[in-house]
Amino acid sequence: MKKKVILVTGASAGMGKAFAEELLKDGHTVYGAARRVEKMEDIGKLGVKILAMDVTNEAEMIDGIETIIKTEGRIDVLINNAGFGSYGAIEDVPLSDARYQLEVNVFGAARLIQLVLPYMRERRTGTIINISSIGGKFAAPLGGWYHSSKFALEAMSDSLRNEVKQFGINVVVIEPGGIKSEWSGIAADNLLKVSARGAYASLANKFANMLTQTVDAKIPGPMVIVNLVRKAITSKKPKTRYHGGYMASLLLFLRKLLSDRAFDGLISSQMK
Repeated sequence: MKKKVILVTGASAGMGKAFAEELLKDGHTVYGAARRVEKMEDIGKLGVKILAMDVTNEAEMIDGIETIIKTEGRIDVLINNAGFGSYGAIEDVPLSDARYQLEVNVFGAARLIQLVLPYMRERRTGTIINISSIGGKFAAPLGGWYHSSKFALEAMSDSLRNEVKQFGINVVVIEPGGIKSEWSGIAADNLLKVSARGAYASLANKFANMLTQTVDAKIPGPMVIVNLVRKAITSKKPKTRYHGGYMASLLLFLRKLLSDRAFDGLISSQMK
């Protein structure tokens, strides 16, 4: 297997940290980027090259890409993993928060793609992996802005794939289902902060309970998604999409099978 130069964003925790650590073990040169540099000290000691990068900060993104190019001469793989879930009723979430959700989950990824593409085009090779979610294929209540960001990332990836295939560049979407991480707890806390009082309080409390109760023995760790990333990187012709994690296959299948109202009912039935 040819060793690659890989940039992973959101490498300070969860799947991003697992991507960086495991791809390093595979022998690749791995750059881990995140705002919270102190959270990456452990993988830095293993050999991951650490970059301070807020994906809403233009200067930091440019500096990060230039650092990799000056040091390595190329970027073979970009893994757009940085992101978060801002939960709350559409009526309750301040538009400033909604804009920030899209800034991180969509525009940050888009800007990094713009920055790496000239180097990939020049070499006529490269892989861009966008970490979406099964929530990029269907939308649950109280997650409207998060789902909007993931729907947008999916659409952008489809357009991009057809634009850059002429240059030998692969674009892959990975759609995790439930994965053990701090994500569910943070999303539930944010939801309760925004919508636990007022018109949507009952729904918000039920949904927060559902989020936190799914963090149990049924939920796999991030290695499920790490292995999908490995497939995307090593395959000569990777799939356009991979999915994995708790309930991913079943929910994506049911979304295709059921009508909108039937699927709405299914989701509502899980909130008790």
